[in-house]
Amino acid sequence: MKSSRPFTIKRVGLVAGTLYVVGIATAILAKTEAPAATAATALNGGAIYLGEAVCIACHAPQNKQFTHTVHAAVFRQNPKNELQQKSCEACRGPGSNHLKNPTDPANRGSLVGFTKEWGTPVAQQTAMCLTCHQGGGQMFWPGSPHASNQLSCSDCHNPMAKISATGLLKKPSINETCYTCHQQQRAEFSKRSHMPVNEGKLSCVDCHNPHGTASNTLLKADSVNEVCYNCHTEKRGPFLWEHAPVRDNCLTCHNAHGSNHDKLLQVARPMLCQQCHTNAGGHQSDLYNAGQLVGAGGGVSSRVLGRSCQNCHSQIHGSNHPAGARFQR
Repeated sequence: MKSSRPFTIKRVGLVAGTLYVVGIATAILAKTEAPAATAATALNGGAIYLGEAVCIACHAPQNKQFTHTVHAAVFRQNPKNELQQKSCEACRGPGSNHLKNPTDPANRGSLVGFTKEWGTPVAQQTAMCLTCHQGGGQMFWPGSPHASNQLSCSDCHNPMAKISATGLLKKPSINETCYTCHQQQRAEFSKRSHMPVNEGKLSCVDCHNPHGTASNTLLKADSVNEVCYNCHTEKRGPFLWEHAPVRDNCLTCHNAHGSNHDKLLQVARPMLCQQCHTNAGGHQSDLYNAGQLVGAGGGVSSRVLGRSCQNCHSQIHGSNHPAGARFQR
């Protein structure tokens, strides 16, 4: 009968060698995954990162859309830190808990979702985006009107698909994205006199910063006038003779988005001027109206024809002429 000792020695050696290799692999895995697992503990119960390949194995259609985005280019070709190297999990969080039961709706909390149906709190969604997108234009996001109304980044942006030319917006353009909520402004841009937004010469972000500013209306300057002066530099002054409403606020006379009156005026001339100029003495005490227009049947007045008051007071925004106290030519 042959001895089984040589076989036993080989088997023991094989087992020992296997345990040694497994031990090394475990040590390497623990060394590489420990920082990520530690960072993820507070996010979803200590889950660990699995890698982009695991996500793509199930989510092939989403990967095709994602490949064309700026996020994909950064995460895959030029990641700035270890988190961005995680690609999908850089935004969604570590996916090991999700992989345990991926089809169970009750398991949605294992990943960060960027839709209202997913159920992830808005604050958590925003915090995930601000991990990379902080400072600069996003500096005033906390406390901004959009943040206060519980909007998340994904209400305006789609980070998984390239639908717009820039910004990964949910609509093809900036204006269409804003119109999703701001229907009144959309109607104003369709009025007779309007800012050239629909014509593509301006966009909402030329005047507003949707991510927050120091003003209540998300203006990109300290005041309405400073925003207007970016284009209307001839109205900035300083003037020898200043018109008080002009210096106070452009919106005293104009509607910023659109109006059915000439020059985006709040009220047609001369009624606009007569809201202030009604003191006794001189022609400004007379109440001019549409009945004095040609063909209206009343006594025609030259002061309601053409540009009305501005037929004479042409420099109504201010004058530097020594004789310009009345803002005349």
